[in-house]
Amino acid sequence: MISVKEKVAYGLGDTASNFVFQTVMLFLTFYYTDVVGLNPATVGSLFLLVRLIDAVTDPLMGALADKTRTRWGAYRPYLLWMAIPFAVISVLAFTTPDTSYNGKLAYAIGSYVLLMLMYTAINIPYSALGGVITANPLERVSVQSYRFVFAMLGGLLVSVCTLPMVSWFGDGNDAKGYQHTMMLMGFLGMILFLICFAGTKERVTPSPDSPWPVREQLNAVWQNDQCRILCLISVILLTGIVLRHALAIYYVKYVMQRPDDVTLFVSLAMVGGILGSALAYPLARRTDKVTLYKVLQLGCAGVCVINFLLPAGQWYAALCLHFVWGFLLQMTSPLLWAKMGDVADYGEVKTGKRLTAITFSTIVFFIKLGIALGSAMAGWLLAFYGYQANVMDERVSNGITLSFCLLPAAMSLLVVLVMRWYKLDNQKVNEAHQALNQNRQQLNGTV
Repeated sequence: MISVKEKVAYGLGDTASNFVFQTVMLFLTFYYTDVVGLNPATVGSLFLLVRLIDAVTDPLMGALADKTRTRWGAYRPYLLWMAIPFAVISVLAFTTPDTSYNGKLAYAIGSYVLLMLMYTAINIPYSALGGVITANPLERVSVQSYRFVFAMLGGLLVSVCTLPMVSWFGDGNDAKGYQHTMMLMGFLGMILFLICFAGTKERVTPSPDSPWPVREQLNAVWQNDQCRILCLISVILLTGIVLRHALAIYYVKYVMQRPDDVTLFVSLAMVGGILGSALAYPLARRTDKVTLYKVLQLGCAGVCVINFLLPAGQWYAALCLHFVWGFLLQMTSPLLWAKMGDVADYGEVKTGKRLTAITFSTIVFFIKLGIALGSAMAGWLLAFYGYQANVMDERVSNGITLSFCLLPAAMSLLVVLVMRWYKLDNQKVNEAHQALNQNRQQLNGTV
């Protein structure tokens, strides 16, 4: 059994990650369009462009982490090495140069590329760490539940504090406000990554022989049919999630016409997410993880459809529905990340090689592709509807409502459809776990 103290330490690493991840999901589109002044369609294309770079860097980072051998382990050292650079780049990404439109665009591209590279360098090893803290499938759900409780606490801090801090630090200058806000968040994130490094331990050791070349590792991962399905699920799911998150601020400001209540709206979803993450483990102990995941995704879709059907001006009903959506959605997150460890086990049974980081990095790439598609779609759709900052327009308002509600619902339903081909239910996972235990005991000469 993993101690609560270690689970908390691991979870604090995702609190640190979410200081950037949630800020990007909730505010970066708005920051680029309404603070920097970039065209929404250009912003959408920017988000997608960077994912092409991730297609190369994510698996390379995973392969590098799998090859790393230090006295601290394979994955933990990156939390130590990358904590300070991660904090610095986070600030640079939310710094607005006083230059021409093209200069601002070039700076946005360069700084966002650096931010995502740094996110890859620290988050791929951090994610893989969750697969080697314990080999117990149920304990992995517990570890991931702690992770996402603390991830959502980080998201809650971002949603509650960002706009007030921007206002306070900026004193009328939002560009300065965002920069100083990220200075504080970056510093806190650095401290939390160091706590995560100090408070965790790697228990599932890599294969004792030399790792395969990167091409062979990628081929082995891609031959893992369950990994491919999880990749597809990840890109679909995150596209819908990020689209809704990115449009939330526009939905409140332009559809509900309550610009002063943006913080309340996004924060309630985070509170729901914390509660949902905490309940994932006890529910997973009582039912099959795959079945539970499908039911929760159907619930998310239903909430979004009801949100779309709300009569105009039903503010409190919209608040409640966004809370419930966050609750159901984040209950699925620990289950998804626990599945990554299960998929790595399944791959080890098939190949005899433990490829934790490159398995996680492959799936994380598709998660980030979904983030990019969701963010890009938000920008493209705003441009399609004719969005202009601070201009109220019925066509724009209707378009935002449709995109905020129905498209995420469609993505959740598509996830449920794809889950038909995912076969690692509780029984199959336990069988794989038993086979691995037997193989390891034989290698150690205990059988």
